[in-house]
Amino acid sequence: MKARRDVYQAIADPTRRDIISLIASQADATQLYNVNAIAEKFDMTRQAISLHVKILADCGLLVITQSGRERFCEAKLERLDEVETWIEQSRKLWTRRFEKLDHYLNNVKSKSNGED
Repeated sequence: MKARRDVYQAIADPTRRDIISLIASQADATQLYNVNAIAEKFDMTRQAISLHVKILADCGLLVITQSGRERFCEAKLERLDEVETWIEQSRKLWTRRFEKLDHYLNNVKSKSNGED
């Protein structure tokens, strides 16, 4: 069984994030982007875009459908749910830490002002 690429690794690249945004923002979901149409939107070769698309498909953020010689891409953003969950957990953790630090600094400041 082939190991699935990591979604975090896939979205770490700004070009791949831009590709996801482009495909996800399609006005008409019945009209899918093919790899050539995606490549036209970027200042890089079709081969480079094709590699980015493959990485996104390997991690489950895109589904590629073959029709003749064309490959069409559809965004599957459900895979970003795990990223959203991780970000939310991290935000809560750091918010608590900063609140504790703020409380500590306020106590130090109060004691410092009281000693004058």
